[in-house]
Amino acid sequence: MKKVIIMGGGPGGYVAAIRAAQLGAEVHLVESEKIGGTCLNVGCIPTKAVLHTAELYQAVTKGAGLGLLADNIRVDWPMVMRRKQQVVRRLVGGVDGLLKANKVTVHKGKGVLLDPHTVEVQGAETEKISGDIILLATGSESVKLNFPGADFPAVIDSAAALSLDKVPKSMMIVGGGVIGVEFAAMFSAFGAKVTVVEMLPQILPPIDGEIAGLVRKELTQLGVQFFTDARLTEVAAQDGELCAKVVIDGVTQALPGEFVLVAVGRRARTAGIGLETVGIATERGKIKVDANFMTNVPGVYAVGDCNGIMMLAHAASAQGIAAVEHALGHEAVYAANTIPSCIYTSPEVGGVGMTEEQAKAAGMEYHVGRFPLAGNGKAMIECGGTGMVKIIAGAQYGEILGVHIFGPRATDMIAEAALAIRMEATVNEIISTIHAHPTVSEAMGEAALAVTGQAIHWPPGLKLG
Repeated sequence: MKKVIIMGGGPGGYVAAIRAAQLGAEVHLVESEKIGGTCLNVGCIPTKAVLHTAELYQAVTKGAGLGLLADNIRVDWPMVMRRKQQVVRRLVGGVDGLLKANKVTVHKGKGVLLDPHTVEVQGAETEKISGDIILLATGSESVKLNFPGADFPAVIDSAAALSLDKVPKSMMIVGGGVIGVEFAAMFSAFGAKVTVVEMLPQILPPIDGEIAGLVRKELTQLGVQFFTDARLTEVAAQDGELCAKVVIDGVTQALPGEFVLVAVGRRARTAGIGLETVGIATERGKIKVDANFMTNVPGVYAVGDCNGIMMLAHAASAQGIAAVEHALGHEAVYAANTIPSCIYTSPEVGGVGMTEEQAKAAGMEYHVGRFPLAGNGKAMIECGGTGMVKIIAGAQYGEILGVHIFGPRATDMIAEAALAIRMEATVNEIISTIHAHPTVSEAMGEAALAVTGQAIHWPPGLKLG
């Protein structure tokens, strides 16, 4: 029986542990904090729990148009925080139960590599574990910026933003990526005045530019103020709140805010875990791996955020499964081109495959099908028809290269697109797949029809306005 040691109990580590146990290995998992990692404890899950409340609150406060009349609607923030923690505790308990059911031994403490087969667990007591395979899944941490005023208590990161004792009156968010935009949507929905500062020319730089533009337009209409091509230089105290100095178009402006949330991304958490001792190669702090997620040291693998390939929980889980399958002598498959990205604004964003910018940069010949959700009955009911489904297809064969959705249910609908890319489907196969009515997913078929200008429920030549 092979013995597998996994350092890190986040979505990469605990999923890999369960899969390794299923394949007959003796599995030891080392975790210094709570099982579930950043995603489950202070990231994806708690953020989405609060965003769900924000979405409902926004719907009710603007419910007159739906025939809902409610008086004295207010946010019980302590209850929002308690519910968030209840959801987290229940899911953490569920993962603990899964590990026990699969006979995974959990060691509490920080794991440090001593050699390619030995990990020292630095906990209440120090112990050493030896094994055949070591898998590193140590995750990531928030990037901290060094600027004058960065040490003010009200300059916070995303974890602290999820633990505020009240809804702030105003918030300045540094960073217009996924984390920054989700928090902008959340606090804006609760009534805070939100400003987002992004260094790049557009927000949400990894996603399709057209979709990013629609998200910005929608959030702007909801009261969020955006400054792109902008750079934070310092934060100072002024009149009982903070004042951020930001360079916009070469001119320094002062932007006030009760809190400044720094959300400029995450970096691999690899310091102090013994990489140098074992001779594991890194690049800018990220662990270098091959196609099977093995490091340059045979038998030592690295998955998830610590390798920096794609910092998404579901990518980490898929990598963890592929890594232990390879390590234990099984055929492993990791289809990187089918990993969806999801953003939980209201409405949502989902994307998979190539963006239009990527297809253009690669010199590919492609066609684009767009279907505005103003032509979809279910989307009209749910959000007034805001959004769009966009399909990028190869010009010669019509194969699906990328799908990008802004609209209700986008984060669920994107699974169909991921499967289409995985199966090398064409637009004709999407068209001939009958979608139920009335559903938002009907728009997928309409966008496929639009690739060749044949959308049924949108007038020819009428553009998204």
